[in-house]
Amino acid sequence: MKEIEITSLERDELQAYSTLTEAQLRNRLEPAKGVFIAESPKVIKVALDAGLEPVSLLCERKHIQGDARDIIARLPEDVPVYTGSRELLARLTGYTLTRGVLCAMRRPQALSPEEVCRGARRIVVLHGVCDTTNVGAIFRSAAALGIDALLMTRDSCDPLNRRAVRVSMGSVFLVPWTWLDAEDGTAAGTVHKLQEMGFTTAAMALRKDDININDPLLRQTERLALIMGTEGDGLPDAVIDAANLVVKIPMHHGVDSLNVGNAAAIAFWEICSSR
Repeated sequence: MKEIEITSLERDELQAYSTLTEAQLRNRLEPAKGVFIAESPKVIKVALDAGLEPVSLLCERKHIQGDARDIIARLPEDVPVYTGSRELLARLTGYTLTRGVLCAMRRPQALSPEEVCRGARRIVVLHGVCDTTNVGAIFRSAAALGIDALLMTRDSCDPLNRRAVRVSMGSVFLVPWTWLDAEDGTAAGTVHKLQEMGFTTAAMALRKDDININDPLLRQTERLALIMGTEGDGLPDAVIDAANLVVKIPMHHGVDSLNVGNAAAIAFWEICSSR
């Protein structure tokens, strides 16, 4: 173990845990150098099990032989383990660490939508879903309920955002995902790309011709792409118009919609439960 005691906050190696923004961590100019932060022993273990590459570990001194012990035993010898008091680490990161352990990890190489969806029968597209908590919750439901892959439009939250990773409990490492770009740059273009890949597209929205999420047609569809938008503005009209189907979750008492994270769990159960 390469243990390094922190006595000063002025170390360039610690910037990933303190001063770098999420955009800087992603390192769009040099994606191969991009990192993300996994927080808490359980989440870090899920990432390691999924084959993610650790860059460094940051933990309270007391966790060296405690919560971080099993993680440290799995790290390559050249991966530094930075440690210090709870108070010092809180000043460094700006918040009290969840169970006292953070890990900077190398971002995996991005795959194409075709690679991610090869062999998939049930996929989800998040269109403009930018809330980190919702994205984390959606990934957790997707992993638990049998979704094969997730695609994200570029205006959606990065699934490897620290909070999204934590809320997902590491499920962002379990379900294949990537970014979805339309070749023509239009909202409808993303739907057309899915259709070209062989998916029947179903937009979650309210329209006169919509069908219920428990309609047998959805379960019988061989390859289904469920498209979800933010609960505030919903999906763009162009996306809904381009989709093969429009799907809704029936509501009562005048409630018009659910939080997208809650709606996702219900929808995933319905479209995957017959598999």
